[in-house]
Amino acid sequence: MEDLQVLFWILAAAAGLNAQSFHPGSCPQSPVQVDFNITKYMGTWYEIEKLPAMFERGKCIQATYSLLSDGTVHVHNAELLPNGRINSINGVAKVKNSSQPAILEVSFVTGVPDSPYWVLSSDYQSYSLVYSCFDYFGLFHVDFAWILARTRALSEDTLAQLHRKLEAAGVNVNKLTVTNQSGCDGFI
Repeated sequence: MEDLQVLFWILAAAAGLNAQSFHPGSCPQSPVQVDFNITKYMGTWYEIEKLPAMFERGKCIQATYSLLSDGTVHVHNAELLPNGRINSINGVAKVKNSSQPAILEVSFVTGVPDSPYWVLSSDYQSYSLVYSCFDYFGLFHVDFAWILARTRALSEDTLAQLHRKLEAAGVNVNKLTVTNQSGCDGFI
């Protein structure tokens, strides 16, 4: 048991250093969007706010989704780094269970476990709320959340509504950070 406590505190320190959202216990079972339509979801989404993620370091963060002929989704994530370089990664998302099409798994690197991608809510035309959580033996979990939009900004009223939805799903909205979407003209 002492070894597990040491592991817990080491991982807690590592998560804290990377500003990840780290919590004791298992991942919450947040409700996802009912009757999710993956076809309507395709296209470009801009990141408006997020829980801190060590793999996102730039601004102008966006994701583009394209439906592939086999029913999977091509994912292209891109950001503009402080040095002016574009950082991007491609992956493939697939619906985990056809009875819950809002629960997807995304693979970016072969040999690394797939990442959960849960669409909690989307109107397809203006906003999307996405949640992801990694459970470590039921001892602790690290979660991620994103507010995405079809444009580089959302109104304060819409953000307040989305914050309430995230809170209802168990996300600490006080830890959300705003993604810089200014100066992005001409970026991809």
